[in-house]
Amino acid sequence: MILYRGAFYDHAAQDRILTELESHINHTLAEKTLDAETVIAAIDALGKEIASGAHDALLASLSSDEPRRYKLLAAAMLSRENLEWKLQTELCCTSSCDNIVLSDRQPAIRSRMMPLGVLFHIAAGNMDGLPAYGLAEGLLTGNINILKLPQADSGLSLAVISRLIAIEPALADYITVFDTPSTDIHAMQRMAALADGISVWGGEAAVSAVRSLAPTGAKLIEWGHKLGFCYLANAQALNRITAELTALAEHIAATRQLLCSSCQTIYLNTEDEADLHRFCESFLPLLEAAVLAHRSGTVGERAYLTLMHHTQYLEQLIGAPQSTADEYRKAGCSLTVCRDSELELSPMMCSVLVKRLPREQIVPVLRRKKGLLQTAGLICDPAERDTYATLFARCGVTRITTAGNMSAYFPGEAHDGEYALRRYVRMVDMERLTKSP
Repeated sequence: MILYRGAFYDHAAQDRILTELESHINHTLAEKTLDAETVIAAIDALGKEIASGAHDALLASLSSDEPRRYKLLAAAMLSRENLEWKLQTELCCTSSCDNIVLSDRQPAIRSRMMPLGVLFHIAAGNMDGLPAYGLAEGLLTGNINILKLPQADSGLSLAVISRLIAIEPALADYITVFDTPSTDIHAMQRMAALADGISVWGGEAAVSAVRSLAPTGAKLIEWGHKLGFCYLANAQALNRITAELTALAEHIAATRQLLCSSCQTIYLNTEDEADLHRFCESFLPLLEAAVLAHRSGTVGERAYLTLMHHTQYLEQLIGAPQSTADEYRKAGCSLTVCRDSELELSPMMCSVLVKRLPREQIVPVLRRKKGLLQTAGLICDPAERDTYATLFARCGVTRITTAGNMSAYFPGEAHDGEYALRRYVRMVDMERLTKSP
C-alpha cells in the first residue's frame, strides 16, 4: 500500500503518484510551514494512545513480549517531555528548527536553521516501528518526508503513521509512504531525485547501492549496520556475576540479536581457552531459560526459528566439522567457542560467539572494526568501570551500558554517536540591510 496526502492507494498507483509528487512538494514548500509544536502535539497524543492500550489489537501480531515493550517505548519516546528535550539537546531550541541566531561579531549577518527540505528515508526492517520513528524525526525538523518501507515491515509502521495523520491532518502534506521493493531501482531513483537528503539504514551493500542512485548534491545520511558485544573483565569471577549474566541472557533472548546494539560476541579478558569453555557451561543454562521465557506464542514463528537453528547447525557440520566440538547447544540457543578474537556478526537468533580478548589487545582488535562499533555491554568491578568505558570509547564504541541494557532506550541518546536532528537541518546565513544615515 501507498500513503499519499493522507489517503491509501494500491501499489498500482505508484507511477502516477511519483509523477505528480514533485508538483505537490513544490507547492508545500512554497505555501506551508510545519512548526515543531504541531508535530510534538500529534506525536504525544499518539504515544498516549499506544501506552493506554488503545492500539493493543494492532500490537497483538508481534511476538509474545513485544506489545508490552512497545507500549513502554511509546510512553518514553513519544512523550512531549522527551520530544522537547530532544529538540533542546540536539538543536538548542524547543519550538521550531526555523530559529534565528544573531551574531555579535557580525551584526549584519543572521543565521537561520532551516529544514533540509525533502528527506527520503530508506528504512531498515530489523525492528517493528523503527521506520515510523525515523519519519517522526524528519517531521520534528520541518522536513517533507518520503519513506520507503522495508520489505520485512509488519504493517505496524504504516498503521502508526496513518493514525498520526488522523490526529493531525496538517501532517498529510509532509508524508508519503511507499511499499516499493528495493529491486525497483527506477522508482527509487525517482524518489531520490526529489530529495535534499537521503537517510539510509543498512549494511555496506545497501549504502553503496543508495550512493549510486543519489543525485549530485543530495546529502547522504548513513545509518549503517553496527556491531555490539559484551565484555567480561574477570573471567574467573563467574559465580559473582550471576545476576549480570542473567540480564545478558534476557537481552539476547529478547532482541534475538537482530539490533545493531545486540550482543553478537561475548569477550572474556583471558588468554586461556579453558576459561571460555567454563563460561559456556555456566552461561548456557541461563540463556536457555531466557529463550524459553521469550518463546513466541505463534506456531509459525516457533517453526521458523526451529528450522533456522537446525539449518545453522547443518551448515556448521558441513562447512566446518572440525569446530563442532566447540559448540554448546540447548533448546533454541547456542554458544560457540572461537579461537580468534575478531569482532563479527554472529549467526543471530540466540546463537552467540564466545572469544578471548585480553585487556592489552582491546585497542588493536576493536580498531580493526572502526566505523562498525556501536554498543559494549560491560561486566566488571565498579572501580574499573570508568577505565574500561574510556578505553572502549577511544576505540570508537558509541554506547557503553550494563550487559542487560545493551538495547535499552535512553531518552536523549544519539544514533551511532550522532544526533539525528542535526543531520536533518542546514544553516542559512542572511545579510541584513542597514539603514542609510
